[in-house]
Amino acid sequence: MDDAAVAPNCLAGVRVLDLSQFEAGPTCTEVLAQLGAEVVKVENPKGGEPGRILGTGPKAGADAYYFMIYNANKKSVTVNLKSPRGVALVKEMAKSADVFIENMAPGTIEKLGLGWDELHKLNPRLIYAQVKGFGEGSPYEHNLAFDMIAQACGGTMAITGEAGRKPIRPGPTLGDTGTGMLMAISILATLFQRNTTGQGRRLQVAMQDAQLNYTRGAFINHARMGKPQERGQSGFGPPVPPNDIFPCKGGGPNDWVYVFNSHNNPEHWRRLCGVISRTDLAENPDYLDREKRMAHAAEVNEMVATWTQQHDKQEAMRLLGAAGIPAGAVLDTGDLLAEPTFATRGIIQTQTHPSGELRMPTFPVRFDGKPPKIAPAPLLGEHTQEVFGSWLGMSENDVSGLKKEGVI
Repeated sequence: MDDAAVAPNCLAGVRVLDLSQFEAGPTCTEVLAQLGAEVVKVENPKGGEPGRILGTGPKAGADAYYFMIYNANKKSVTVNLKSPRGVALVKEMAKSADVFIENMAPGTIEKLGLGWDELHKLNPRLIYAQVKGFGEGSPYEHNLAFDMIAQACGGTMAITGEAGRKPIRPGPTLGDTGTGMLMAISILATLFQRNTTGQGRRLQVAMQDAQLNYTRGAFINHARMGKPQERGQSGFGPPVPPNDIFPCKGGGPNDWVYVFNSHNNPEHWRRLCGVISRTDLAENPDYLDREKRMAHAAEVNEMVATWTQQHDKQEAMRLLGAAGIPAGAVLDTGDLLAEPTFATRGIIQTQTHPSGELRMPTFPVRFDGKPPKIAPAPLLGEHTQEVFGSWLGMSENDVSGLKKEGVI
């Protein structure tokens, strides 16, 4: 709904020069854009960043949905970075930028003459942000990395999956989006600090390092147990039942509900017994006590599964939740898009793009009751004239001349 979201304008006046591509860097800059910064993507005149053609879009020949979802609210200019004049243009833009961000292959940005040392001399206030696969000093710092590589090397895969089975790549792109979010937080902190110091800083985050931040619980469990956490377990050992997903009526691939009983709250067990009509076990010490209940794990899980299969996942979640039992239906994107309250609350919005529409989630924090409003991802070079005029003071003739020379 149009009135359910509004531009928060927290970062109004902040200029971001964005040389990132794919997901990790663009996630960071999309957050900044949704919070009000002017984010300008610098793209290759011949096709733009690779994300524009990664998969299909609203129609043949249009930008991919992939690009649309990670580049909302931004502007786009085209610059040929193989041209000395093109590199010079980026340097001129950097002089009036607040933030510069890139996630190119290791060493690439320095070879272009756009490294930290060079740009810091031109603009000491510039916050220079870099997203890489592996950190400086790592034995793999020159390796290429993508989301799944970071998740494999950063600990998330090792703790994801069923006990005794192979590691599983988590569904969310923690390696990409998770890393981008951490960089966005760091940029905001540095912008705040710059108000006092007047100086920019160099920010670096490695995708592998970021995953360690998201797996801190596994380090807790390692400290408790003296060994790596096994898949399907936590620091307390095997989960006390019920603590699993259970099948629901319908039998579809996502017709499941997660049912949880906290080991610290025996009331969960008593409430569950009332819902599944097993009040005879509510005060039975062999089930009420968490340690003793472990001996009956198969029986408990079977009882819960028998009940859940009599209800669809939404109904199971409603009944259990109403009784004060932690429970969550396994909702897929179809379920989420069909839930009207996401739209009425502004969490899912429609991006109205020249090539077609895309329903997508926005940044989920609500500012005075409303989340940020989504604006369409830019067409390739859509804002070249506008940005070169406002940032560099160029006229239409100046920009036309650059096009003729193949600079933009």
